[in-house]
Amino acid sequence: MAHSSKRFRQSLLVVVIVVVVVVVVVVVGVVVVVVVVVVVVVVMVVVKVVVVVEVVVVVVVVVVVVVVVVVVVVVVVIVVVVVVVVVAVVVKVVVVVVVVVAAVVIVVVEIPV
Repeated sequence: MAHSSKRFRQSLLVVVIVVVVVVVVVVVGVVVVVVVVVVVVVVMVVVKVVVVVEVVVVVVVVVVVVVVVVVVVVVVVIVVVVVVVVVAVVVKVVVVVVVVVAAVVIVVVEIPV
């Protein structure tokens, strides 16, 4: 039972770490977008909106890049978590199968004797 409790705590720790990483990535992405937009607005006000089109294009490109990076990082984190969970489940199933096969072999070998 203690082993199961330890495994549960490890799984919980992995989930907490993943959630924290995702939240940090999203917050950093939002902060970057807000900072870029604020800087662009200040520059536009200072420059009296002379190069509006170029600035808008730059803002759109920066926002798109930030969003893509955030999405890629979140997807990578989710894939890693799924792989870890799948590996843990597969290992558990293999252990159960080995134990069942060993038990059957022991019973089959013991009966004739």
